[in-house]
Amino acid sequence: MTTLDTQTAEPATPAATGRTPRGRRRDRRRSRTTGHVPLGRRLRRDRTLLLMTVPALVLVVVFNYVPILGNVVAFQDYDPYVSANGVTAMLESPWVGLAQFERVFSDPGFWHAVENTLVLFLLQLVLFFPVPIALALLVNSLLRPRLRAFVQAVLYLPHFFSWVLVVTVFQQILGGAGIIAQTLRQHGHEGFDLMTDPAVFKFLVTAEGVWKDAGWGVIVFLAALAAVNQDLYEAAAMDGAGRGRRMWHVTLPALRPVIALLLVLRVGDALTVGFEQLLLQRDAVGPGAAEVLDTFVWWTGLRSQDFSYAAAAGLVKGVVGLVLVLSANKTAHLMGEQGVYRK
Repeated sequence: MTTLDTQTAEPATPAATGRTPRGRRRDRRRSRTTGHVPLGRRLRRDRTLLLMTVPALVLVVVFNYVPILGNVVAFQDYDPYVSANGVTAMLESPWVGLAQFERVFSDPGFWHAVENTLVLFLLQLVLFFPVPIALALLVNSLLRPRLRAFVQAVLYLPHFFSWVLVVTVFQQILGGAGIIAQTLRQHGHEGFDLMTDPAVFKFLVTAEGVWKDAGWGVIVFLAALAAVNQDLYEAAAMDGAGRGRRMWHVTLPALRPVIALLLVLRVGDALTVGFEQLLLQRDAVGPGAAEVLDTFVWWTGLRSQDFSYAAAAGLVKGVVGLVLVLSANKTAHLMGEQGVYRK
C-alpha cells in the first residue's frame, strides 16, 4: 500500500520532472532512509509560497541591506557637498581609515551615552520584561471568555499609540500642570513635576514602556499558553497540585521557549532603548539623564552634519548588538532552548 501511494504521488512521465524512473526511485529511497526531501522537489512543492515572499524579500533588501553599504562613510571624511549625488560623494570623499572610530572612543560624551543606555536596558530588563508574563498568566486565569477578551483588548490598545501621545498622557498626569499636581495644590499640598526630574527619569521611561508595549507581550505569551496541552493541567490536578503548583510545573515550562526567544531579542536590542521616546523628553530633563546612543548619534552627528562620526558611532553600536545577540543565543542553546535559530 505504501509503494502504491508513493508511486501515485509521483508524476506519470519522466519528462514531467526531468528525472528517469531509476533516479526517482533512488530519490525515494534516500528520502525514506534520511528523511531529507531533495531541494528541487521542495522548490517545486513550495513555489507558490516562495513567490508570495518575493515582495517582502525585495522590501527587506532595499530598506535593510542596501543602506548597509552607506556604512563605508565611517571610514571616510565624508562631505555630502562634493557632489549632488550621494553615491558620487562617497566615491570622491577622502579615506581616513579608523580615525572616526578613534574620535568616537575618545569622546567622553559617547561613553556617557553608553552608560545611560546600559542603565536603561537593565532597568527595563528587570522591571519591564517580567510584566507581560505576569499579565498573561493573570489574563489566562480568567474563566469568562468575554472578560478575557475585554481585558486583553484594553491592555493591547496603548501599543497602537505613538510616543508623542504616550508622553503627552504622562505629562497630563505626572507633569507640573498635571491632574495629580493640580489636585494636591487645590488641597493645600505642594505639587510636583516628575516629567522634569532627572533623578526619576529612567524609572519614568520604563513606566512609559510598560504601559505602551506590555500588551503586545501579553498577546505573545497568551498564544504560547493556548498551545499548552490541557491534559497536563488535569493530570496535575488529579495528583493534588494546586493552582500555584500547576503554574510552576506546567505553565512556566511551556512558556520557557518563548521567554528565551524574547530575552535573546531583548538583549540584542540592549543598545536601542527608544530613540523617539527619549528625544521627545531630552530637553525636559537634560542630556545628562536622557542622552543614549541613538540620541547621541542624532545630536552630535546628524544635527551637526558630521555624517562620518555618526556612522562610526552607529557601526560600533551595530557590531556590539550583533555580539550580544550571538552571545545570548548561545546561552539559550546551553539552557536547552532554540533561541533565535537552531544550532
